[in-house]
Amino acid sequence: QVQLVESGGGLVQAGGSLRLSCAASGSIFRTDLMGWYRQAPGKQREFVAGIFSESRTNYADSVKGRFTISSDNAKNTVYLQMNSLKPEDTGVYYCRFSTVTGGYWGQGTQVTVTS
Repeated sequence: QVQLVESGGGLVQAGGSLRLSCAASGSIFRTDLMGWYRQAPGKQREFVAGIFSESRTNYADSVKGRFTISSDNAKNTVYLQMNSLKPEDTGVYYCRFSTVTGGYWGQGTQVTVTS
């Protein structure tokens, strides 16, 4: 069984920074994609950033140039460095691992950006 645990969320003023972490435990044989998603109140969950097994990255247009995704494959951990935060970045951030045995979600971590 695979478990993902996120950390690093919190309350920050606009223009500030946060770094999210997501650590996976359990039987992970191969991870094809590690990603971050977010869900704002009353809205659907949306893709934020992803990093593929070959270290290729992809970002939502709304976060390009401000957020950076990285990973430590030896630790089965993915990070999201968020700079120049805006109030519209507020939401619950979830990590997701897509592996050969299926997809797994973390429990989410709250990010609140005040103006």
